[in-house]
Amino acid sequence: MKFLFKENLDVINNLKSEKKKIVFTNGCFDLLHVGHIRYLSNAKKLGDFLIVGLNSDESVKILKGQNRPINKFEDRAMLLSALRSVDLVIMFEEQTPENLINKVVPNVLVKGGDYDIEDIAGYHTVIKNGGKVRTLDFYKGYSSTNYIKKINKR
Repeated sequence: MKFLFKENLDVINNLKSEKKKIVFTNGCFDLLHVGHIRYLSNAKKLGDFLIVGLNSDESVKILKGQNRPINKFEDRAMLLSALRSVDLVIMFEEQTPENLINKVVPNVLVKGGDYDIEDIAGYHTVIKNGGKVRTLDFYKGYSSTNYIKKINKR
């Protein structure tokens, strides 16, 4: 399985010594869907190694409400890890991955197109270290929240 808890970042240091281009994104990824797959596939194309910062269960509850996450961290991490585009999943417990990004310092930081670049957590760290911050197309209608609403209407 290719997921780590945040305390073990040796893999990242090895990648940097090998001059690999590290791409970082993050999210809850509560109910994995086509929008996620497209997004992660496109993120992977921006570098050599895609790291996904994954919100802990408690972090998801704070962001999304007491009924979330639907799937516990280990299950969400396993699903993400099974994707060809994802190289590593790392848990973070805060509401944003700012602290994790400060440790990873990726070459490319990516979020969905529903974000303004300057508002993306970790923006200043990445830019200050010569990296790039990008937004990718947001696939309208594809969100875990929308799927949950749809299921609850049935």
